[in-house]
Amino acid sequence: MKNTPIVYHPIGIIHSEHVVAEHTPIQPIFARGCKGRAEIYPQFAEGLQDLEGFSHLYLVYHFDRAGPAKLLVKPFLQDVVHGVFATRAPYRPNPIGLSIVELVRREENVLFLDGVDILDGTPLLDIKPYTARFDRIDTTRNGWQDEVDEEAAQKRGRRGYGSK
Repeated sequence: MKNTPIVYHPIGIIHSEHVVAEHTPIQPIFARGCKGRAEIYPQFAEGLQDLEGFSHLYLVYHFDRAGPAKLLVKPFLQDVVHGVFATRAPYRPNPIGLSIVELVRREENVLFLDGVDILDGTPLLDIKPYTARFDRIDTTRNGWQDEVDEEAAQKRGRRGYGSK
């Protein structure tokens, strides 16, 4: 395998009300009501054509404020150590984030969003439409997360958001 560098350039920037990681919900499911927007750089705006026909989007972004990579982490929802690839922790060898957010509306090169669990100023790498035809899976195994009860998940997942 070659060690050729892989270089990505942001297509825009994500804006949100979240400025402190410790008070930012850990996943979009815990971020309902958290509004935000993705400002797409003008040179990529044409690529937004027809996006408003989708209710939800995948945002792929760079964890630009994540600490160094760790192969073993304690996830937010459980006080047990797991391999980083069995979690969604930001301390990854390639600090790439992924969130499914609701597209509220589009105004030119700005996407208005709900369910934003992303820090303000995060570089946006890509957008993909969520579609039930391709992405919905009804029967799944959820690993260690099946051990976390819903009440604990809700409390830990919001990480203090809304209790200020």
